Amino acid sequence: MSTVSWITARGLFGRRRFLLLLPLPVLLLTLAILSRSLGVDPGEWGPAVLVGLGLAVVLPVVALIVGTGVLGAEIDDGTVVHILTKPLPRWQIILPKLAVAAAVTAVTVAVPLYVAGVLAHSVRLGLGLAVAASIGSLAYCAFFVALSLLTRRPVLLGLVYVLIWEGLLGNFVSGTKVLSIQQYVIALADRIAPTDLLATNVSVPVASVMSALIAVGFTALAVDRLRSFSVAGETS
Repeated sequence: MSTVSWITARGLFGRRRFLLLLPLPVLLLTLAILSRSLGVDPGEWGPAVLVGLGLAVVLPVVALIVGTGVLGAEIDDGTVVHILTKPLPRWQIILPKLAVAAAVTAVTVAVPLYVAGVLAHSVRLGLGLAVAASIGSLAYCAFFVALSLLTRRPVLLGLVYVLIWEGLLGNFVSGTKVLSIQQYVIALADRIAPTDLLATNVSVPVASVMSALIAVGFTALAVDRLRSFSVAGETS
């Protein structure tokens, strides 16, 4: 593990912000286990728990907390100065931080989704959800890391994207789904494990290409944005 990765991981786990990651995954697991224990038909609770909670809330919110925290918190408290003074290419700062953010998000979300998928349908669905959520973690985190460098209100704007664009508009305006990471994740999971519990109008090729473009594009944007920061931590 590189020095930047180690510092990022230590800072992330050392902040109280990390405690915010636990309630939603625990709620997801609790609802899945409770529904299965009570013998409720998976067709009734599966879509609401797996998609409505897991992919629409838990995944993006965890990614938002982690993605905006790996660099945004350092900008806010001024410790970013210590990183900027090191003779490192900016991509050697962004990539390790993005890797840590995506890995933490993937583990935090993929494990409960796997368990919930197994309880709702099968091991294959659990694996499909875990793999798709891991891909989604990278796309979401790249977006939120870049957002933390573009604005002083990354959490607020991230919530607007998750709640308004993906949540509200995604349910009423079909065209917005093409620019929804949530829909990409659903499409990929349904491709790995086809089931009536998952439904989206976005095709697998579109989901694959757009996920890659978002991950690469926003990572490049974050690198370029960090280059504009002076030692004082402000944009030049």
